Amino acid sequence: MFKRDLALEKRWSKLLEGLKETIGKKPADLNGVLFLIGVQELGQGNRIFSKEQKQDLMHIAVCKVLSYDGFYELDYVDQDGWPHWKLVKELPHFDLLDQEKLLKIQVLEYFEKEYEIIID
Repeated sequence: MFKRDLALEKRWSKLLEGLKETIGKKPADLNGVLFLIGVQELGQGNRIFSKEQKQDLMHIAVCKVLSYDGFYELDYVDQDGWPHWKLVKELPHFDLLDQEKLLKIQVLEYFEKEYEIIID
């Protein structure tokens, strides 16, 4: 469905450089950025997370960024402060490259909407 998009890759590189300036370390890849978003959305600060919690944080991030296109909506926040999302619109079947591209587009939108950072 999607072809390699050089404009997207340029915007993505700018985001990674901006995150490096902000947090002092450049995320290695999309998963690293999703982890950061998950930590931010959890709102409990930077702390030590178990492997399972790290996976949960990435799931929170994916749900959050895909909520912009109406795929997920926040269902509730549990007693420990962890958000839980529900799927409200079926996700399209993409190959891995198209999934990654969709997530990158949505991550860029996240930073534009949540932090008013325009990455062009």
